[in-house]
Amino acid sequence: MTRIMGYCDRWSVRPGDTVNFMVSCIGAESYAAEIVRLKQPEAGPLATPFEPEPVASDVNGRYAGREQALPIGSLAVVTGHPCLERLEAATLVAYVMPTTPSKGRQALFGNWCEASRTGFGLELDEQGSLVLRLGAGRGTEVTLATGEPMRAWRWYRVAGTFDSQSGRMAIWQEPVSRHGFDLDRPIARSAERGCPSTRSMNPLTFAAWQNGETAGPSAWGGLQFAQHFNGRIDRPRIVEGALDHAGIAELMGETGPAAIEHELVAAWDFSLDIGGEAIIDTGPNRLHGTIVNLPTRAVHGHNWTGCINDWTQAPEQYGAIHFHDDDIVDACWTVDFSFEVTSAQRSGVYAAKLTAGDFVFWVPFFVSPPKGEARSKVAFIASTATYTVYLNNKGRFLSSATEVYQGRVTVMDEIDSLLFEYPAMGLSTYDRHSDGTGVAYASRHRPVHNFRPTGRHWNFNLDLCIIDWLEHLGGDYDVITEEQLHEEGMGLLAPYNVVITGSHPEYDSLDMLDAFQAYLRRGGRLMYMGGNGFYWRIAHHPTRDGVIEVRRAEGGVRAWDALPGEYHHSFTGEYGGLWRRNSRAPQKLVGVGFISQGFDKCSYYRRTDAAADPRAAWMFDGIEDELIGDFGILQGGAAGLEIDAVDARLGTPPHALVVAQSENHSNTYEVVAEEVLIPHGATDAIINPEIHADITFFETPNGGAVWSTGSIAFAGSLGWNGFDNNVARLTTNVLRRFAAEEPLPWPGRPEAGA
Repeated sequence: MTRIMGYCDRWSVRPGDTVNFMVSCIGAESYAAEIVRLKQPEAGPLATPFEPEPVASDVNGRYAGREQALPIGSLAVVTGHPCLERLEAATLVAYVMPTTPSKGRQALFGNWCEASRTGFGLELDEQGSLVLRLGAGRGTEVTLATGEPMRAWRWYRVAGTFDSQSGRMAIWQEPVSRHGFDLDRPIARSAERGCPSTRSMNPLTFAAWQNGETAGPSAWGGLQFAQHFNGRIDRPRIVEGALDHAGIAELMGETGPAAIEHELVAAWDFSLDIGGEAIIDTGPNRLHGTIVNLPTRAVHGHNWTGCINDWTQAPEQYGAIHFHDDDIVDACWTVDFSFEVTSAQRSGVYAAKLTAGDFVFWVPFFVSPPKGEARSKVAFIASTATYTVYLNNKGRFLSSATEVYQGRVTVMDEIDSLLFEYPAMGLSTYDRHSDGTGVAYASRHRPVHNFRPTGRHWNFNLDLCIIDWLEHLGGDYDVITEEQLHEEGMGLLAPYNVVITGSHPEYDSLDMLDAFQAYLRRGGRLMYMGGNGFYWRIAHHPTRDGVIEVRRAEGGVRAWDALPGEYHHSFTGEYGGLWRRNSRAPQKLVGVGFISQGFDKCSYYRRTDAAADPRAAWMFDGIEDELIGDFGILQGGAAGLEIDAVDARLGTPPHALVVAQSENHSNTYEVVAEEVLIPHGATDAIINPEIHADITFFETPNGGAVWSTGSIAFAGSLGWNGFDNNVARLTTNVLRRFAAEEPLPWPGRPEAGA
């Protein structure tokens, strides 16, 4: 079986930048790479023929194939230190909450090395019982276990002590219960096992054991790791010398101020630097470390009371880190080839096409004009934030609801199958971790199956239908990205008369929304070409490009919900969830907001009386049809999949015109959850008149305007019949008027626009 996959280090580039490509080739000695410009998706016989444009480059050619592994699983690491090496007697203590205690051996913390069988550590055995493990090499290791499995999602104080001179070992496994009733009982075990010397300069790890060096990709230090833990660890401590039970309680601050007779080696406080990737040791040796593969932070610890739900207000109650065996933030692959963007490359959507045998894999990227320059009055803004959070959406294939929603069997191709052949590619924020918790972090630094011009018409693939339309009009457009918008703000948009969104710009940071709002206030024009946009609040990682956080807080259509008290982003401390719950409903920006979704069929729009209003009649020049978009490559219509409607309560401007409104949606289109206060049975499109998509127009001060389609499927109708259709004509009329220098008149009193 031949397979190839890859990724690049950056999506957003300008002339003078270099894009590095990382490739893994399986089952073939070599592969071909070619840089192309993407002008349309592969959308079948009813669409524009799929013809990527070759780009002349020295990069194009054949390369030796090699397989690169994916170092999946999160942990934390502290580099080996002399104060750990000299330990002949020690006490290890922490609070832990396992979430899959019976999945097999799982590391808690220590400097144990699986490969050399040296060091010490606390772990869970195959049944989920606490184990203390010691060793000085193969044939010397000893263990002591409680023999009592822990329960999932329960906090325990765990401790282990050993003394190499006396040969005595002891462990404690004690449930922590702040509220409710607990059937678990405290367990203590002790034994004299002839403890071996554990002196070692192994690094100390949390939630995984080192397993020797690796010649392939490594998430940290050239090492590979094993026995990854699913669950939370809070307040780990190490003391030189073997404490008794009373001393352990004193060390953890449970019986008053600590006055430990033995020397404190380390006391990590995970509530410090929650937004970063460091773990801080408040002990005398300052054994600071780093987290690997972004385990989840800003989660409540063993002492969370439920009285405060914002970690920034009580960080001491959020001193836990939630580790997962399927976290991945960076594949850490070695670069195979690099492409330098020159001024000869026009702004657009590009990709490296990788071919091994008959297997083809695409690695897209976006070329923008030089910073501060514009080569057109029109900009298409690629929804890189939304693309990122959807990467490797495995739930679409695994959910039993998918085929019910769509009314048909789910279709997969060879690239989709990579998700199951190589699960270490990781998950999307639409998935759940192996322990059932929602995936809060998304990264583009890994191979992905659903960011390509082929396959399902969704997000990036569907956005290429908009690129196809712009190419049909002559190709006078620039491509910019949401990544750049987050970093550069309104200055990125300022040179353009009109900015065109993708079909589904669902995820936005505060900086992105502020930039759009400022652009419109100064007279910019925005064409919102999709549905369910500007919906979820996100946070960008403070130091890593291409890493995004989503907290699916109360309300919204969501694949999972965050636990109570964990609604604030770890990266920024901002409250997550829907923008409408942050007083920034999409209606305030683009006039419409999410009202319903359905995936069995798409419908059409019917022109309204407002279409004849002199303020909007120009949009329909050359269009006599009453029905708009009763055709398209997406279930037969322009209105569907996810749709938006006006709502004055949420901020639709009072002067907004709904020039066309969809109708005839199926009963799979139900009103979104955030609109339902009391379930009453009248929620589907057949009996609920509120469920429809609105094509909406309104002017903004200083000559600007907004035009919104309110439908993800809209882009799929642009190219129908070779662009000779009313959807393309309507959209083109709007684009030409928005791109013109002439201001769009403010409809109110003259002073209203001041």
